[in-house]
Amino acid sequence: MTSKAKELSAEALEEELIGIRRHLHRHPELSNEEYGTTEYIISLLERAGVRIVEYGLSTGVIAEIGGKKPGSVIALRADIDALPIQEESGVSFASLYPGKMHACGHDFHTAALIGAAYQLKQREQQLQGTVRLLFQPAEEKAQGAQRIIASGALEDVRAVIGLHNKPDLPVGTIGIKGGPLMAAADGFVIEVQGGSSHAAVPEAGIDPIVAASHIVTAFQSIVSRNVSPLQSAVVSVTQIHSGNSWNIIPEKAVLEGTIRTFDETVRSKVLDRFQEVAVGVAAALGAEATVRWIEGPPPVINDPSLAALGGESVDALGYRAIQPELSLAGEDFAFYQRVVPGLFVFVGTEGSQEWHHPAFNLDERALPVAARFLADVAVRSLVQYSPDGGAEL
Repeated sequence: MTSKAKELSAEALEEELIGIRRHLHRHPELSNEEYGTTEYIISLLERAGVRIVEYGLSTGVIAEIGGKKPGSVIALRADIDALPIQEESGVSFASLYPGKMHACGHDFHTAALIGAAYQLKQREQQLQGTVRLLFQPAEEKAQGAQRIIASGALEDVRAVIGLHNKPDLPVGTIGIKGGPLMAAADGFVIEVQGGSSHAAVPEAGIDPIVAASHIVTAFQSIVSRNVSPLQSAVVSVTQIHSGNSWNIIPEKAVLEGTIRTFDETVRSKVLDRFQEVAVGVAAALGAEATVRWIEGPPPVINDPSLAALGGESVDALGYRAIQPELSLAGEDFAFYQRVVPGLFVFVGTEGSQEWHHPAFNLDERALPVAARFLADVAVRSLVQYSPDGGAEL
């Protein structure tokens, strides 16, 4: 079968990827609901002659290119889910589904990986090894990567590579670095149990609002006094709920928020100290606090040798590599990096709004940039991880 990829010029490839991205943008699907997106990806890959591999996933796609010659397996990953946001971008290809939007650019990531697949298919006969394509569901809920791992799709993989659009970087720029890049993103829910009473007789109860307020204030000392100034962490309380009457001290207060860290040792220390402060401060005021953790993804920590390899790809393709700033956003690509060496990069898309904004959009000229980078670094990775070398670049 002659693949569609072989028939596309550079200009036609860009046009094709823009069309794919816009189709996905019009038809966003939330985490664990990506059934139409899955079918669409499969149809494009099968039309290009790319083989689909069954790993028992209900949503998401695993595909492979290569395997004609022995060698290693390198994985490329894109996330495919959208967000529960009402779109306000004003673009002609806006979401057709109320309350659902590709506000984080996963449509861009998916289209870019399909573009990489088209290019890798062209050189399939020369690949010494296999490139496995991971179209991952449920990134926004930090569930999809672990599902892919549980399926066995990473068991024989030597390295995994992914990317994320970056609105504050110009097109043609790729942010790439070894070591930490994105933060661990943990959530918490604290229930502060007090004792209800009339507001005119506070001594008859235990005020959970006062206790909760002291807990919030005490949290501010965790980063400044329990984390080295040479390291970083963020503790943010983002919700406080308590009471429903102006003259009654309520029985309970609930706090919610997030903790962000870049180092696993710091992460463990902050979480432990957080628990101690919440329970201890509440107890000192006669209340009782219980903490429920919502464990998010660990920090994204790039393998230095893969980062160097990615830099070679950027140079070879004529793009501009920069040292990106650390991002306190979370990304479940980090779960893959606990299993195999990984590289995650930022691709400049010159957007006017940041991720998760209702008016989020990006410059589609970055699509072939991302696609070419993924294809090139995959081939270079096969060379690096295969003792006999891989395809010619």
